[in-house]
Amino acid sequence: MSAHTTVFTDPSTHLMVLGIAAAFIGLELLMSRLAQRDRDTHDLGESAATLGVAIGHSLLRAAGAGLLAIPFAFAYHYRLFDFSATTPLALGALFLATEFVYYWHHRAAHRVRWMWATHSVHHSPTKFNLTAALRLGWTAGLSGDFLFFLPLALLGFHPVAIIGMLSANLLYQFFIHTQIAPKVGPLEWILNTPAHHSVHHASNAACLDKNYGGVLILFDRLFGTFAEAPKDEPLRFGLVGGARTLNPFRIAFGEWIALVRDFRRVDTLEMKWLALFGPPGAVKSVPETTTA
Repeated sequence: MSAHTTVFTDPSTHLMVLGIAAAFIGLELLMSRLAQRDRDTHDLGESAATLGVAIGHSLLRAAGAGLLAIPFAFAYHYRLFDFSATTPLALGALFLATEFVYYWHHRAAHRVRWMWATHSVHHSPTKFNLTAALRLGWTAGLSGDFLFFLPLALLGFHPVAIIGMLSANLLYQFFIHTQIAPKVGPLEWILNTPAHHSVHHASNAACLDKNYGGVLILFDRLFGTFAEAPKDEPLRFGLVGGARTLNPFRIAFGEWIALVRDFRRVDTLEMKWLALFGPPGAVKSVPETTTA
């Protein structure tokens, strides 16, 4: 597997991807300015902070990719079924399986604080645009995100195929972090679109914990987590009760610091468990006194 994962462990690959993403972000900003919406959709200070977070994420992801390859190789070695990963049937099955697992992984990342400590980074921007798509946590390995996808390798999907399909899923999601795209008619019922994903990122009460899908919105409709944008109020973005900061390190580790602080503050085993693995807000955090 190591020869195939070189592209995922090379920092230059990740930085090249950031460069391509920057070109699309520049195009989005230009279009927003032509539509006189750039003040609503972009904040240059926040975008600069996101760039710092994105560089850190890319470097850490490249450094940790080799370690994450080990459990996937182990699971694949003991796979339950043998089949080609490149047939149309296998690719279709992998797409649906990845989408299904991604839905539950994403849902857990919002409802389990240990995972939210990483995923909250992605929800911290107060502007919803392509830049926000690059604001990803640095501690996905610590949160155990990869554990959700190991069963795919155990079923018999090749680890490289899993990584490739998940990468394609995330690439699609990059382009739905925007407010300037039009709706796509009947496809809105099937696909996760910018309109649906803006609801997912919104901090309005009616939007919290909704629209978890990656490429598809079907599992949200099936499992009752789908929501349209509220018609009587504008969408607001950013963390509920969160303090805005432009410091990449505070963005990346702020929720972890709050988690540890809450864990130490409570006394009973039940409350300590909730501080670590309960839903966000189960243990009321003490707000920080600085927003630097």
